[in-house]
Amino acid sequence: MTSYKELGLVNTKDMFAKAVKGGYAIPAYNFNNMEQLQSIILACVETKSPVILQVSSGARKYANKNLLKNMARGAVEYAHELGYDIPIVLHLDHGDTYELCVDCIESGFSSIMIDGSHLPYDENVALTKKVCEYAHKQKDYVTVEGELGVLAGVEDDVSAEESHYTKPEEVQDFVKKTGVDSLAISIGTSHGRQKFKPEQCTRNADGILIPPPLAFNVLAEIEKKLPGFPIVLHGSSSVPQEYVHEIEQYGGKLKDSVGIPEEQLRKAAKSAVCKINIDSDGRLAMTSAIRKVFVEHPEEFDPRKYLGPARDELKKLYMHKNKEVLGSAGQA
Repeated sequence: MTSYKELGLVNTKDMFAKAVKGGYAIPAYNFNNMEQLQSIILACVETKSPVILQVSSGARKYANKNLLKNMARGAVEYAHELGYDIPIVLHLDHGDTYELCVDCIESGFSSIMIDGSHLPYDENVALTKKVCEYAHKQKDYVTVEGELGVLAGVEDDVSAEESHYTKPEEVQDFVKKTGVDSLAISIGTSHGRQKFKPEQCTRNADGILIPPPLAFNVLAEIEKKLPGFPIVLHGSSSVPQEYVHEIEQYGGKLKDSVGIPEEQLRKAAKSAVCKINIDSDGRLAMTSAIRKVFVEHPEEFDPRKYLGPARDELKKLYMHKNKEVLGSAGQA
């Protein structure tokens, strides 16, 4: 058993309380490897932003849970070496079983998401409550995120054909019965780099898909039901078109990629939404940089020569997110 405090990590309790009060959102950046982790810590230290290092079940398998634990410890030490001790959370994204959540808690995670949103309501309540009871009884309190409503799209191990908005009339009962510390909701965000089907969107003069707006009316109703309670948005990448175009320019095929406009995310961050998950944008940033190196320098085979530029591009993107979108810069 490893406590997250042994790794220098924190849970989300104080972090979210400050974010709700301050009108900003904490970045929750998914990572799978060293370069992504370096980018996240560099960007968040330079902008003095708290951060949630987010790991899916698939990413945990890919990285190995023991290496991952020590990467989290290394992230804390790296921030210190860079000169600023930002608050860092290690969070399980879309945990789907009680056993996985327990294993993550015992290997040093400071925050857990148990996603029972695909289950009937009573089963979601029962599973989420069981995870909360285990997480909260730890000597070092582990925070738990639950989910109501279903997000469409595909990303890593998460897949759903259709989205179902969170029902505001259910949120009070769910929070009371489960004891969750935060709640992920569905108001029109989606997993993956193609967040909407073309028929759901309009096209501008350049042929770019313009997505439908988020359901801020649903968010407002949830805020009324749960005043001051931490709300989470998944599937919130903006899918920057410059990265899509660069990937296609250098041989990729990403037809009709569309994300969530950044101005809508900023609006959400000023409300009770205090955690915004971003994964696809990071994948696009890194892939565009790597493809460019391979095309412009086909003789290159040193991983440092293509992963280095990818890391730099990802850092630049995440500094922008912290400063201009989430409002988390300067809040560490």
